Formats: sequence, structure tokens, C-alpha cells
Amino acid sequence: MKSRIIISTLLLTSLAFSGCKDTLDLNPLDQISTGIFYKSKGDFDKSLAAVYASMQTEEFSYGMGFRDCLTDNGYGQFNSGSVNDIVQGNLNTTTGGYETGIYNNAYRGIARVNIFLKNLDQYAGSDMSITDRTAFQAEVRFIRAYLYYHLYTIYGEVPLVLAPLELEDQKQPKVAAEQILSQILTDLDYSITNLKTGPYYSNGGHAASSSAKALKARVLLFAAYGNNGTPDPVKLATVIDLSKEVISQYKLSANYEDIFRDATQKNNTEVIFSVNFLAPNNTAPWDLYLGDWVAVSPLPNLVKDYEYIDGLPYGTSPLTNADNPFTNRDPRLKKTVFKDFVDFGNGKTHIPSNPRPTGYGVMKFLDPANLPFGFSSLSQQDAIVLRLAEVMLMYAEAQNEIAGPDQSVYDTMKELRARVGMPAYPAGYNQGEMRERIRHERRIELAFEGLRHYDLIRWHIAGDVLNKVKDSPVSYHFDDKFYRWPLPQTEIDKSSGILIQNPNYK
Repeated sequence: MKSRIIISTLLLTSLAFSGCKDTLDLNPLDQISTGIFYKSKGDFDKSLAAVYASMQTEEFSYGMGFRDCLTDNGYGQFNSGSVNDIVQGNLNTTTGGYETGIYNNAYRGIARVNIFLKNLDQYAGSDMSITDRTAFQAEVRFIRAYLYYHLYTIYGEVPLVLAPLELEDQKQPKVAAEQILSQILTDLDYSITNLKTGPYYSNGGHAASSSAKALKARVLLFAAYGNNGTPDPVKLATVIDLSKEVISQYKLSANYEDIFRDATQKNNTEVIFSVNFLAPNNTAPWDLYLGDWVAVSPLPNLVKDYEYIDGLPYGTSPLTNADNPFTNRDPRLKKTVFKDFVDFGNGKTHIPSNPRPTGYGVMKFLDPANLPFGFSSLSQQDAIVLRLAEVMLMYAEAQNEIAGPDQSVYDTMKELRARVGMPAYPAGYNQGEMRERIRHERRIELAFEGLRHYDLIRWHIAGDVLNKVKDSPVSYHFDDKFYRWPLPQTEIDKSSGILIQNPNYK
């Protein structure tokens, strides 16, 4: 049985806790008012679960594979999140999909945090110690930082809301992106100081201090590249320090696929933070969407980007076999992508009910325990938000940018690749060559975990990469203005002129 923080269905349906920042309705008579709910520490424990639940939306959990359809990694045949509109260059103030979903669901979650913190501040019950109070604050501020991280990296300038909004202040202006970044770091520093110091995998699903350190490293890695793709060595130095601290507490999972399957996620020493699910009442459609509907189709160029087991690329390696694209390849290919149909081996197969537009589907998050995949599948795989492999890649990238490919960079990459039996890099790389190898390794190791778009944006190579994609069922077009997305027009309209649209989206 999973031992982790899980959401109570009763709680979510009874609390008037949805927290949309522009919702001002009175509490319905058939629901519990937040004003009378908080009567004991136990009530805050329940509400904490509802705060964690704000991360269970498609944008922040099981839809991470769809986010890779904004990149050269995949195609979404059902246009989930309006990904096809966006990659074709039709990103505007009314595109919808992720353009509105990320914004609205982030603020709903932020509102939950702010309501929680307000009631925590007002609570005077004797059953809550100062230690309890501090721990509650540290957890929800970690979640607020995570949600603002999404807003910061996608939109840049957005409203900064740190308290529940009332009628007189519901219309909020946006603030500078640097101010959003500052608040994210302030929240994370508080969490780092006050969350438990043990590793996440032994903390029952609650964020740990190391979770906040890993998230801070990711945020700073994005911020370090600024508006031109030239990294700031001061920010990178902090990324290095944070990464070292996190790496010391975790160990790579022996099997790559174990990170993404329910039975082997609990106590997995690689997982630093995850969004948790628990069947039968709290599930996510991983197997239905990816294994049966093939809602995400890997592009052929990604499949070709996986090396052969000799460490050489497709077309260069003497092992290249175009007729058998999975033979003698980096083992992560077969653990990430399936061709034509799902095959776990030993007769455990599934033929999708929908077409495979590129011939491929996503294998990574599928669980053989849930076969056959369909509407009745009760998938409870957790969404892995932060894991050791990413932190190792963050360390290697930052260290290479500051000091070049020193021995610690080589050793880090050797350890990561050895997990799947891939050879170490040959000696003699210069900084630029190592940079390209690390970027390549990120694409392979983290495929469909929702980070490819983040990488292309922060490196400021999105235009160069995406405008060269020719193997997708849709045509790609990336303009420089897409490095910052437009705010949803619905929010602009409701603000009566207080919320100003981002530049280039009038």
C-alpha cells in the first residue's frame, strides 16, 4: 500500500477551496466554509492534501508528455493543450489549451496556498506547536514556488498574489519577472531551511528540504540564461552547490523504468519529488492516453537521436540498422518509446485502439500491471517531478559552463550513462563539445518528462531547433516573441485595464 500524502475525495468535494483568484461567490450551503473548517490541527492536515492536489492537473502531472509536443520530441494527434496550434505559430491571446490552462491552474493552486497560510496564521489552537506551524508553511510555500516557477518560465511578468483576494483587490497588475523570481527563491529558501532534511523517498510523500533544493537549482538554471542564452556564472555557481547537496542524499534507480511504474516508485532512491495518485478514487489516465489512445507520438528525429550501444549516433555507428530501429540502441529508447504496439515482453502486449501517426508511442509511463489499457484502467503511477538524474545533468551543465569539462563532469556523465549500460564519453572534449553532449543527454534521459520545452527556451535555441522540424504531421513555426507567452485574453478582459498584455501580443 502506498505510504504517502494522498487527497481525500470527500475533502475536495466538501471544502469551498478551489481558490480561483477571480471567483468571489459565497460558500454554497451544501459545502463547508473555510471560515468554520479549521478547528484542529487535523483539519490543516486534510487541507494540506488539498494544496498538494493542485498539482494533479494535466498541466503539472500526467500531461507532462503532452508538453513535449511543444518541441521536436513529439506530436499530439488530439491537439491536447492546443499543442499543434502553438507549434504551428498560432500562439496568441485566445489560443487556449496550455496557454490558459497553465495560467489558470497555477493561480488556483496559489490561491489554495494563500488561503491555507491565512488560516494557519489566524489559528490559535493549543494542539499545534511552533514546529508544526513552521512545517506546514514550508510545505505549502514549496508548492507555491513550484506553481510560480511555471508562470515565470512561460509568461515572465505575471501578477504576484501572496494573500487571498477580496472584492476590492481582485484585479491585480503584473509585476516584473525578476520580482516573481525573487519570490520563488524566497519561498524555496524558507522551505529548504524548514522542511525535513531526510530524503524525499522516506518522507511519506511530503516535500523534503532536498526537494526544495532541487527545484531551486532548476529555477536558477533557467534564470541563469537570461534573455540571450548566455549563462550567468553567479547563478550557475549556486546551481552547482545545490546539486552537490542533493546528489549526496540520493542514488540512481538500478532500473530506469522503475522510476515511472507504481510498484517500484515507493522508496525509490532516485525520486526527489512526485505528484502522487492512489487508486481507485484518485487516478490518472497515463495508460489510457499514452498506451491506448497514443495521444503523444514520438517524432522519428527523436528516435534517431538515441545512440547505438557503441556510443555512436544513428547513421555513423556500424551497428545502424534502419529496418530494426531498436536493435543495439541505447536501452532507454525501448524503455521510452514503443513502435506500433506496446510490448513489455513475456506476452504482455497491448494494441492501441487509435492510430500511430508517426509509427511510435510513448512507453515510459505505462505500467504492465494495468493491462489491458482502456477506460477502466485505474492507473496510479505518480508523476515524477524531480529526480536525481536531472540534478546530475544540472550539475554537469553548470560545472561545464563555469570550468569546462573537468573530471567531475566526465564522472557524472559516466555514472548516469552506466546505469543503462552506455559507454563513457571519450577524453579530450572541449567545453563546446561537452555542452552538446550534455544537452543531447538531457533530451534522451528526460524525454517526455515535460522539460524539453523548458530547455529550448532557456538556451534560446527554440527557433533554430523547432523551425527545422520536418517529420511531424504539422508544420512548425517559431517566432522570437514565443519565448514569452501571451497572458490569457480572458484575464486581460476581466481586469478592466489593470492587467497589461505581454509585449508583441496586442
